[in-house]
Amino acid sequence: MSLYQPEPVEISTRMRPGEWTEASLEELVNSYRQRIVEMGASVTDVVTDIDRNDDGSVRVAVSWDKPANAGEEDSVAGGQVL
Repeated sequence: MSLYQPEPVEISTRMRPGEWTEASLEELVNSYRQRIVEMGASVTDVVTDIDRNDDGSVRVAVSWDKPANAGEEDSVAGGQVL
């Protein structure tokens, strides 16, 4: 039996105007990307979406759209072995 679950993984947040700078935004995105990779995603499977709004707010979403596991029961996408 495999523990692999093919549902997508997403880490996201919204920040109001004045709560972020370009440097802090870059740092936040990098930390979210690292967390997704630590969950088993390959760097190429991590998708980043940043929406800057007219009011100065920003929405950040970093996701891993995991494929259905077509391999053996003992392996999961991203190369992790159970």
